[in-house]
Amino acid sequence: MKSPIVCTIVTLLSASAPLHAQGPGRTYGRSTVIAQQGIVATSQALASQVGVQILTRGGSAVDAAIAANAVLAVMEPDMNGVGGDLFVLYWEASTGKLTGLNASGPAPKALTPDFLNKAGIRVMPTEGIHSVTVPGAVDGWAKMHARYGKLPWKDLFQSAIAYAEQGFPVPEVIQEAWSDPVPLKKLRADAESVRVFLPEGRPPNVGEIFRNPGLAKALRLIAEQGRDAFYKGDIAAAILKTSHRLGGALTQPDLAAFSSEWVTPISTDYRGWRVYELPPNGQGMAALEMLNIMEAAPQVAGGEAFSPAEMHKRIEAMKLAYSDLQRYDADPRFSDIPVGVLLSKDYARKRAALIDPHQANCNVLSGRPIQGDTTYLTVVDRAGNIVSWIQSIADNFGSGITVEGQGFILHNRGWGFTLERDHPDVLAGGKRPFHTIIPAFMERGDEHIGFGIMGGANQPLAHAQFVSNIVDYGMNLQEALEAPRFFKKTAGGCDVSIEGRVPLATLQQLSERGHEIRIRRPYTMEMGRGQAILHNSRTRTNYAASDPRADGFADPEPILVK
Repeated sequence: MKSPIVCTIVTLLSASAPLHAQGPGRTYGRSTVIAQQGIVATSQALASQVGVQILTRGGSAVDAAIAANAVLAVMEPDMNGVGGDLFVLYWEASTGKLTGLNASGPAPKALTPDFLNKAGIRVMPTEGIHSVTVPGAVDGWAKMHARYGKLPWKDLFQSAIAYAEQGFPVPEVIQEAWSDPVPLKKLRADAESVRVFLPEGRPPNVGEIFRNPGLAKALRLIAEQGRDAFYKGDIAAAILKTSHRLGGALTQPDLAAFSSEWVTPISTDYRGWRVYELPPNGQGMAALEMLNIMEAAPQVAGGEAFSPAEMHKRIEAMKLAYSDLQRYDADPRFSDIPVGVLLSKDYARKRAALIDPHQANCNVLSGRPIQGDTTYLTVVDRAGNIVSWIQSIADNFGSGITVEGQGFILHNRGWGFTLERDHPDVLAGGKRPFHTIIPAFMERGDEHIGFGIMGGANQPLAHAQFVSNIVDYGMNLQEALEAPRFFKKTAGGCDVSIEGRVPLATLQQLSERGHEIRIRRPYTMEMGRGQAILHNSRTRTNYAASDPRADGFADPEPILVK
């Protein structure tokens, strides 16, 4: 007997119209933005504009990224902000050097399994004050600016301050996320969150003006006093007051001692392209392992990105990579992680051999379900320097706790820990949690691409799909970013969510192979929201793409007229 999903797909197939010869056109919506000046690609149009304004004043890619990120903190308070973490990949055009920054904060020293056990907590909290770790974003901004910035630090925050004070019209995608019943429940549990983010007792409507004077105050302090305002000054005092009132473990030394870490990116070769991610405690190694497994698996005949065989291979490769991610990923300062082995081609061949081309594997060891809401942006300046930049407060509206008088949410990144004593991600004071947010970079010859696709556990598999779309199927940046994607939260089970633009014949055959398909909207935020920029170092031309699953766009810097 056919499953209901198969029957539905067959019915749709029988009702579909026949294909006719097609004239000029394309299978994706937006055009790639192409310019020889700088470009800023973010998930909010106004943030992209602010970044471009910084570039036109002679600012660097990092200056523009900080300014845009600050505006996004105002306009996407459910996704990111100063109460979260940051990861960066920076490519320097003059040297070809790629540098990584891990600005993720650790658990408070006193936040341990014993601390939670004494409070009667047996499972790692996913919201509330005990899910809060030290926010690393502001220190990350400062470290990036100190090394790569050009404009004065205070100048980078003026537009964000203005938008927070004067307000902005709430855009469509963010309004939908703001209205999600799950984060709304979190917000309503905290009086300060209700006051700041539900000023009329409800989420703002599309186009309604939202103001956040408390965040304007916090950003002004950061602009005038630097990162110390956040870790040692008035903002730190407000964070600690909020934490202490709620029985949190965070202390002044926890904040004052934090410092981001410069790290060496990890990478793999995928059919002639070198693809880079950041090392653990993030999940970037899963994207690289998935690519290795896809490369090692038998080539799919037919050459179509959305053929049943190709999508089956991608889904099964994802399960294998994610099962390893769950088993091994952790803070490398606390665990010995065999990254070299996991990313070796020999290991990929062994893993690829486990893929049955005709049947879905429903019994891969399951990882923990991890959600996430994030902001990714990428910038190229007129010198060709590229920044791949991702920042997040973890889940939608993070911990649900708003810092008193400061207008920002504290993240709930602590949900990346577990209280299982023998797990590599077991909670420990001073330890960084498992992290979902990952910037990426890829290059071959003269072509250099900064890219990222946000969205919790979705990110590694979305990265692998994007890379494959470009490398295996010759798509341009915008086409590769817009292309329909699949998503699966964990390695276990045969459930898989797929955007409805995938051909119905493919969905039917996947279902027949045992995949339990959940058809999603044609462009759903569940599949992540991405941005990408390519710099050709020979022609000095830049190409940029922005995901229609978000509210933003890629904005080019205007030509300088002498």
